[in-house]
Amino acid sequence: MTHPPTLFDIPAEMRAFAEQSFEQAKRAFDRYMGAAHTTLSTFEGQSQAAQAGAKDVSEKIMAFADQNVTTAFDFAQKLVRAKDPQTLFELHREFIQRQIEVLSEQAKILGQAASQAAKDSLTSKR
Repeated sequence: MTHPPTLFDIPAEMRAFAEQSFEQAKRAFDRYMGAAHTTLSTFEGQSQAAQAGAKDVSEKIMAFADQNVTTAFDFAQKLVRAKDPQTLFELHREFIQRQIEVLSEQAKILGQAASQAAKDSLTSKR
């Protein structure tokens, strides 16, 4: 038995188009991340300690970017599959709440890594 369409129903073609668009964007992002990782791997610094610190910070940034974009794609996929406005709003609330926590933790980790890299760089120049 089919139910009458509601204002929130999304046509199957539109869902398929949205999913295809997300897949294309994901592939483009994966290519971008590959190029970024290649660039990072060829990076050369001034001193070994500064280079190690910069590499550590850069790797953390890349990992966080990858994690955040993956989370955003997962969220977008969930939105496309939302059946009603209540589910949509709940997904959005959960996503925003979790991202605030994640971004705060990431900022803390990056701050610590940058401070350590600067400290290591200064002590290696002495």
